[in-house]
Amino acid sequence: MNYWLIKSEPEAFSIDDLKNAPGKREHWDGIRNYQARNFIRDDMEKGDLAFFYHSNCAQPGIVGVCEIVSDAYPDHTQFDSNSRYFDAKSDPDQPRWLMRDVKYRRKTRRLISLSELKNHAERLEKFPLIQRGNRLSIMPVSKKHWDFILSLEPQKP
Repeated sequence: MNYWLIKSEPEAFSIDDLKNAPGKREHWDGIRNYQARNFIRDDMEKGDLAFFYHSNCAQPGIVGVCEIVSDAYPDHTQFDSNSRYFDAKSDPDQPRWLMRDVKYRRKTRRLISLSELKNHAERLEKFPLIQRGNRLSIMPVSKKHWDFILSLEPQKP
């Protein structure tokens, strides 16, 4: 199993939006970075888990866990001229951009903020999210980092 972190601005699509989606499932579209696309195409697999991360908000951080529940398939927004993700150079016979479906698993017991993660830089060495200049919307998470981040949640009462 692989582990991931996927980012979304909560005003555009939040953990609650995923939780309230039909079947608690939604496609993850709009990826327009080749490295992130390659993760979707080459490395993600059905059954992988991902942290759901709220970005570009007052308190960015990890807010939930979701599961990858589909194979990669063409992102339909690349062909929609009314979409902000339209790509006139993408060929329907050889689509440039892919997406996968994700399914809500649970919210984290509390927000695990970016600043808190940065405070654990020694335990999260080489964790892409806290490395300078890393803006990818999808990034791999090692099992070691996954387990440590989950340990930051408070224990169940």
